[in-house]
Amino acid sequence: MTKAASADLMAGVEGSHRSARKRRAILDAATEVFLTGGYLGASMDEIAARSAVSKQTVYKHFASKEALFVEIVTSMTDEASGKVLNEMPDIGEGKDLAEYLLNYAYRQLTVVLTPRIMQLRRLVIGEVSRFPELARVLYERGPARALEALAALFIRLADRGLLVIDDPLVAASQFNWLIMSAPLNQAMLLGDEAIPKQAELRRHAADGVRVFLAAYGRQ
Repeated sequence: MTKAASADLMAGVEGSHRSARKRRAILDAATEVFLTGGYLGASMDEIAARSAVSKQTVYKHFASKEALFVEIVTSMTDEASGKVLNEMPDIGEGKDLAEYLLNYAYRQLTVVLTPRIMQLRRLVIGEVSRFPELARVLYERGPARALEALAALFIRLADRGLLVIDDPLVAASQFNWLIMSAPLNQAMLLGDEAIPKQAELRRHAADGVRVFLAAYGRQ
């Protein structure tokens, strides 16, 4: 490779990195603007100022305010789902099933029940008439994805003789709502200050796992 070609390649790489950094800065700034001010209150001028780029640069990366909003909802939902689902290995041989399910339940609670995720949920619900597909994105990449992963996990556990399950998806739904329903409704309706503390979440998760295993555990 000639020096000129090498220089062009390095310049291209640096340009790509610079573009990626600007895109990240725009997304970070826009996330704060949307979550605090809502969709209607969000200004592309403010987003540009907060991300230290021109308004033209914002539109270069995102064609419209709507496209930027969709990207934020999608990326935040995917990130939260990944933290719950991708960090849960299969249970080791001889390990305690109740403790394993408790760790899963507690991780789900602590990932979902954060001010940012609660603000995102409230924002999407408030804009459902304007962006009905966003609610579908939030559901499919969040709760629905979690239910499918849980159902697959329960099938594996049943195959190993650790659970007795006829309908894995029903069992997954019941487990999910034993764990999520009360603290999630509390946080959604009463605000971020109503998010339970970690010790309370762990007690709640343990109670939910105990009820679930009373119905589906190997007796």
